[in-house]
Amino acid sequence: MTIDVMFPYYGDVAMMKAAVASVLSQEDEDFRLTIVDDGYPDETLPEYFANLVEGDPRVRYFRNEKNLGANGNYKKCLSLVEHDVVVVMGADDIMLPNYIGTVRKAFQNPDVAIVQPGVEVIDENGSVYEPLGDRVKGFLRRLAVGGSSEAIIEGEAIAESLITGDWLYFPSVAWRAEAILKHDFREQYNVVQDLALAMDIIMDGGKMLVTDTVCFQYRRHRESDSSVRALDGRRFAEERAFFDECAADFARLGWTRAARAARVHLTSRLNAVSLTPKVVQKRMWPGLKRLTVHALRP
Repeated sequence: MTIDVMFPYYGDVAMMKAAVASVLSQEDEDFRLTIVDDGYPDETLPEYFANLVEGDPRVRYFRNEKNLGANGNYKKCLSLVEHDVVVVMGADDIMLPNYIGTVRKAFQNPDVAIVQPGVEVIDENGSVYEPLGDRVKGFLRRLAVGGSSEAIIEGEAIAESLITGDWLYFPSVAWRAEAILKHDFREQYNVVQDLALAMDIIMDGGKMLVTDTVCFQYRRHRESDSSVRALDGRRFAEERAFFDECAADFARLGWTRAARAARVHLTSRLNAVSLTPKVVQKRMWPGLKRLTVHALRP
């Protein structure tokens, strides 16, 4: 079972090269790496990518004629999937050598549609650290699996857990290709598209296997814990629209607890509150208004 590693790229060249090297250093070598360059402007890249493709038959390279943006490039990657299991990897993250093997083992269970393996968070220098938000993610994840080191969860239980606080690390998640291609990324989202995809699969009966086996390093830059979209409020406007959709969808399924959690969206509100000091410091007054409304409005 060859695993498709889809690699949408736009950004730091050194981190991209480290990410690619981590994929090519997998202990389990049965994978195919597909790089989709969204037109990053660096004159050294054509030679680098040409050498990659020439040096390893498992590597494919595509360059978009025009910049598609993150969501558009994700969708482009999915259009190139050819194998039964796929991961859409971040271009600054690191696969530990056991990643492909861990994912392959998880998908031996034919009922599993999504796999969330164990993840370490690293900073821009590659040092492992654990910001407050990631400690919260870890706590919610442990609650979801009942403290088990490996568990399969499904239905309303996983929907309620993820809508209360998204503890997935999207670039590390592996997907059954049949499920991800059936649902695809929702075009209207640029921030929560990964969670929306997971929810669509879960609402369609897909099961998720969660394992504590650490095999991936997710990069979170210490100096950019809060994106511009979060500080100016755009992120939370998108999240609120998504939560509204989920509340309606869950209600139709009879998932009353999950629908209630979607309406409350507690951790999203708390996140907005936590960002207000930085917004005040930067004097981003329209953003402060949007964050306050998101945190307090019913």
